[in-house]
Amino acid sequence: MTVTHNDNETIIGRAEINDIDAILAIPTHDPNEIAHIVKNNADSIFTWDYSLSRPALRKLYEKAKVGQWNATTDLPWDTDVDVEKTVAEDQALIGTGIDPTIYIGTPVEKWDDKQWLEFGVESRNWILSQFMHGEQGALLCTAKIVETVPWYDAKLYASTQVVDEARHVEVFARYLEEKLGGRYQINSHLRMLLDDIVNDSRWDMTYLGMQVMVEGLALAAFGFMHQFTGEPLLKKLLRYVMSDEARHVAFGVLSLQEVYSSLTDVEMKDRQEFAFEAAIRLRDRFMQQEVWERMGVPVRDVVPLVLQDPTRTVFQSMLFSKIVPNCKKLGLLDRNDKWLRHRFEEMGVIQFEDWEDTGEEYLKFELGDEAPAAV
Repeated sequence: MTVTHNDNETIIGRAEINDIDAILAIPTHDPNEIAHIVKNNADSIFTWDYSLSRPALRKLYEKAKVGQWNATTDLPWDTDVDVEKTVAEDQALIGTGIDPTIYIGTPVEKWDDKQWLEFGVESRNWILSQFMHGEQGALLCTAKIVETVPWYDAKLYASTQVVDEARHVEVFARYLEEKLGGRYQINSHLRMLLDDIVNDSRWDMTYLGMQVMVEGLALAAFGFMHQFTGEPLLKKLLRYVMSDEARHVAFGVLSLQEVYSSLTDVEMKDRQEFAFEAAIRLRDRFMQQEVWERMGVPVRDVVPLVLQDPTRTVFQSMLFSKIVPNCKKLGLLDRNDKWLRHRFEEMGVIQFEDWEDTGEEYLKFELGDEAPAAV
């Protein structure tokens, strides 16, 4: 099956997924903006059926109750964090995350060690800022799931996730404020995705957008950072957050598996298109447009090179290592003549389809166990 440009235009607003002009046409947001309002088109559903009829969700709920942790007392906030030293050590271990030879002809070509270190510090700040904004999105979406999901078992579990997400916003905001001394505004592509998820009236779309797509990518990203950073406070913070996030993704997979098995092809196509749009938004945000701007590098000159950078391409594709197998488990890859499979092939991420899905993998992330590999 050929990926048609007309489909791309309708779903993501551009014919080619790597259309630089279309990507950069979405402006960055005012960093001084305080409030952002999104219309929530959803019905709040009461259920009078209090039977616990979904054992997998009940098991997840029990795990969540005993897996709670206190962000104030369980993390060593008195740890002295020398950000420049930490980033320098991380760069010495794994590199800067980009291939300098790709950026010949741009200001990046002439960067010295001090500028590479500054880039690393800004990149750390930006990544953690996007984690924080994404966690607030998860906080709102999970509160919405409590209201909109029709199942008692799911309402119970989602209520525990609301607490989890509040804790995640708290720890990232505190780390950024106390250890990094500031934060970045939300990336435009992430904000557009969160707006779409909150705005959609269908409860399963909230699950798909947040639990499977956003949280799935976050779990992979947290795992990578946890694996490579030597900063002890950040490492422990990420380990604790990962223990929650793995349950959250499992919650989405276990819930949607039941629903999607009975959907028509037309209904599934709608979900496939939503998953593809979410995947593109998630990929686009990792171009770090705001960091390049702060470093004084013309974004229009550097973003096309970012898309060609093999180092960043490998990293960005690995971030989909949780999303793709979970989409496969939900039946999203191959319905409608393998529609989503072809989209993931175009994105270069289909190779993860047979990796472990998160339906049971969350058990490996429980606190008290050794931290799992990043992917």
